[in-house]
Amino acid sequence: MTEKDKFTSLATVLGIVIGVLGTCLVYSLVQKYSRMDGNYSQWRKLNLILEQVEKNYVDEVDVKKVTDAAVEASLAALDPHSVYLPPVELEESETELAGNFDGIGIQFNVPNDTAIVLEVIPGGPSEKAGLQPGDRILKVDSCNIAGVRFPQDSMVRRMKGKAGTEVRILVKRDNAEIPFDIKRGKIPVHCVDASFMINDTTGYIKLSKFSRTTYKEVSDAASGLVDKGMKHLVFDLRDNTGGYFDQALLLSDMFLKKGAPIVYLQGLHRKREDYNADGKGMLQDIKLSVLINENSASSSEIFAGAIQDNDRGEIVGRRSFGKGLVQEPVYFTDKSAIRLTVARFHTPSGRCIQKPYSDDYQYDIYKRYADGEMFDRDSIKIDSSEVYKTLGGRTVYGGGGIIPDVFVPLDTTKATPYFVRCNKKTTQMRFASAMFDRYRRELSSIDSYESLDAFLTRIDVAGKFRAYAAENDKIVASQSEWEETLPYLLPQLRALVGRYSKMGDNAFYRLYLEMDDVVKAAI
Repeated sequence: MTEKDKFTSLATVLGIVIGVLGTCLVYSLVQKYSRMDGNYSQWRKLNLILEQVEKNYVDEVDVKKVTDAAVEASLAALDPHSVYLPPVELEESETELAGNFDGIGIQFNVPNDTAIVLEVIPGGPSEKAGLQPGDRILKVDSCNIAGVRFPQDSMVRRMKGKAGTEVRILVKRDNAEIPFDIKRGKIPVHCVDASFMINDTTGYIKLSKFSRTTYKEVSDAASGLVDKGMKHLVFDLRDNTGGYFDQALLLSDMFLKKGAPIVYLQGLHRKREDYNADGKGMLQDIKLSVLINENSASSSEIFAGAIQDNDRGEIVGRRSFGKGLVQEPVYFTDKSAIRLTVARFHTPSGRCIQKPYSDDYQYDIYKRYADGEMFDRDSIKIDSSEVYKTLGGRTVYGGGGIIPDVFVPLDTTKATPYFVRCNKKTTQMRFASAMFDRYRRELSSIDSYESLDAFLTRIDVAGKFRAYAAENDKIVASQSEWEETLPYLLPQLRALVGRYSKMGDNAFYRLYLEMDDVVKAAI
């Protein structure tokens, strides 16, 4: 090999290495390099790179895939909540908050690899077709979804569909297989999961999200409880990840006096906007306890912050998620969208509760467990530089969620090895389904707590479960372990079985509260 050949080979190798490490384009050794204007102003560099990919990449380019990846990466560099939503994700996200969707109108659970109907929505397509609670869904059209570990979200997608279209559902009822041809329709999605009186003067409302119908649903639920004598409301926002901003304003307005500050928004390109109560709220004189936990976020925190900073009620539970950012949607003609952070929200005292953008942001909840925060109030990491005062002069902190007035630790001591073994095999849920199969007619007719309590006591739920776990899952407890487990296990069993009554989730939450330390602290 001549010296010239060696030089050419070396140059080629160096060109490839430089191309890989420095992301430079090497057209050929005989071609002069051209330098493009890589100025970052006006996003020119990103456009130039995509143009070069389109013109010169070695293979055919999937433009959609590359563009979406570039958009996702760009937004990820801003903050954890500025996101790109492809058409399918956008539709699912907006459907969840819209207050209705197209479907067949059932609520189901999958305790043992088979979907079991828990509730048939009154007036919906499934009720009109004849589906009943307890029916086991075997097929959706020609697709077998029972006993094959079919993903639950895929089951939902197959049952959903445009209103007016038909779907065939094959169910097993008792020992018979029955096909139903169901015409899909508009199904209301409720955000108030439960609403009932805990005692003669204390009401309870469980809110799962801030959807388009939140204010109306809470207003209706609260009016019913006031009529029953409610003087104190336990408002449960645990695991409520937020939703529409205006609904948080409307709910806050229900409890606050005229002129009371609710929240203000501000960003580099957004002038400060203040929102205050109008004094027309129907619950201004009702005692209020707000329940939050580590999954209460966004609109939940706006509401909790407004109540806390105005000294209007008591915040009970554990530190909230810490999302103090406001996203604004930008829609595109291909039915995709971005949700771009445009401002921070500040509670009435002036604090922004957004937690820091750390590299392990998505693992923050796990860190709270590891640091002991879930079990000990003194382990909560407080930013001492973010000190604020409530209307009444109490000290509150910003920079990382709403810290409750009354801290209730997570209690893991009640979970005995027997309880954990049952949980791993979902024995409790399968037991509840078996009880419904056995007592279908009687359970389906129960419409009061008194009747349900008497029924559950009469059938000896605890004894039947102990026998069921031993026979079906080979899970056996000694007498001492059984006695230690029962106070924690029994309310769960009663709640799961009670859910199959006419009262549905109201029965579930009402019975489950017996083992809920946060509710106990609130009342």
